[in-house]
Order: sequence, then structure tokens, then C-alpha cells
Amino acid sequence: MPDPVLSLDALLLVDAVARRGSLAGAAEELGRTPSSVTYAARRLEEDLDVLLFDRRGYRARLTPAGEELLREGRQLLAAAEELRRRVQRVARGWETELRIALDSVIPFYRLLPLIDRFCTEAPTQLRVSHEVLGGTWDALASHRSDLAIGASAGAPSGQPGVGWRSLRLGEAQFVFAVARDHPLAAAASPLAAAQLRAHRQIVVGDTSQRLAPRTAGLIGAATITVPSMADKIAAQVAGLGVGYVPLHLVREHLARGELVVKTTEAEREQGERVALYAAWRADARGKAIDWWRTQLAAADVQAALLG
Repeated sequence: MPDPVLSLDALLLVDAVARRGSLAGAAEELGRTPSSVTYAARRLEEDLDVLLFDRRGYRARLTPAGEELLREGRQLLAAAEELRRRVQRVARGWETELRIALDSVIPFYRLLPLIDRFCTEAPTQLRVSHEVLGGTWDALASHRSDLAIGASAGAPSGQPGVGWRSLRLGEAQFVFAVARDHPLAAAASPLAAAQLRAHRQIVVGDTSQRLAPRTAGLIGAATITVPSMADKIAAQVAGLGVGYVPLHLVREHLARGELVVKTTEAEREQGERVALYAAWRADARGKAIDWWRTQLAAADVQAALLG
């Protein structure tokens, strides 16, 4: 004899009896005849070979086995309802998953308010990865992500059949910073290239997997390569090296005196400001990516990300 299979209808029946206190009340709520509900209840007990309903007295009470079925069954009913809503929303144009490549010049915590709002409005699941330099473009080109946030200028070329769309988020100002007890902290500005090359530099490694890796702000010194901008800043605060860092990420370190900003002779060539973009493939379709493009175009959102 095959094992009994619990249906959602059976779980709805148990739930209705528990709340209404009788089979007749459950029948009224479910829009069924009392006889059909009574039959269904008995059939469920026979299939499971357990007593689920205590029919003694005025109210129909659940037995311990019935209570356990109700407790677990309500979780299944809630999951089924959530699945129903998700399927309906996906049918209306929502993607099942949206993958975001976030450049490390924008810390993840600044994205949290957007993620919170998105999760209340969309059925789409999110997957966020951290990328550096050309890694944001590489994630798009290799289909590891659907949306890049914080990509620097210079979309990859030579990708057959691939087009790009982008939205300017604003500019990040980069400053040359050293720890307060670093030898360069007391040196007169502007710092010459020869002075910079005499000290170790902290750099963030490009996360590109297929595209040629990029570099930024190299001064020709010995380097320590770290995985993220946050790690680079931590290493510079610890005095392990020097380098250019985004001003919006080090303001607190500057206020506490942990880092000191120095001007360099190379700043005119390196450029103090870098434009940052949100980017996506030209053929991207769906309500989830439309939602993010709309939000990222708002001035207050851009200020929160880069302010």
C-alpha cells in the first residue's frame, strides 16, 4: 500500500477545524458541505493511521498528533502561499534572481536601505558580489552579474554581441593618505614621485576573471595587494603602506587623525576625481532591474552611496 500523501487541502481542513472549533464551522469557512468535510477528516485519519480530531464534547479539538500536524502544516501552507505570490509576480515580469556586482569603492552597508525596500516590493531574490576595478565590467561581460554598481569609466570593448547601458552615479574623490606616524606624514607637500617610490604601496587587486585586469594610482613602489578597499584603508591606517583612497570612505579616519592627506606632484596626472556608474547589458529586461535603475537615478540615493 503506498504511503499517504498530505495535500494542501487536507492541511487547510485541519487549520480550519482548529480555528473554528468544529467540522461544521470548517465546512462553512471552506465553502463545502458538512458531510464532505466529515468524510475528508475521516479519510485523512485513515490514510495517516492516527486520530487527529477529538470529537467528544461540543467542540472538535485536535489530538496531540493533530496539533503536531497543524504546527508543521501551517508552515507548509505559508510557504505555498508565498510560492503562489512569487509565481504570480514572476509571471508579471519579475526576474527570479538579480545578481549585483558591487565595486568596493561603495561599502555594502550603504546599499542596505535599497535592499530593504526592494525586498518588500519584489519577489526577486538578490545575489550580491564584491568586485574591484575592472571586475565590475568583467562580471557583466561574463554573465556573473546583471547589474554593476560603482563601475569606473571605461566599458570593455571587443565583446561581440554585447552592448552596455550605464547611469552616472556621481564622482568619488581620491586622496593620497598615510598613517599619522608614517615617515611621509611629516614630509613637505607636494610629495615627489621619488619620495613615493621609496615607500610600500597598498593596492586592491582587480577581480576580473576574463578581461584584462586594471590598475589605478600605481606609483611604482613595492606593493601589498589586498582584496578590498576596506582592507586597503585598514592596512594604511596600520602604517603598512600608502596610496590613494576614496575620500568618502576615510573621513572618519581623517577626523580622528588616524590618516593624514598629502598632496603629490602626480595628482594632476592621476586625477583626483573618478566618475562612477551603474551599468547593465543593453538586452537586460525585467521589472527587478528596472526597479534598481529607477532607484539609482535618484539624487538622494546617489548621495547616500557616495556622500
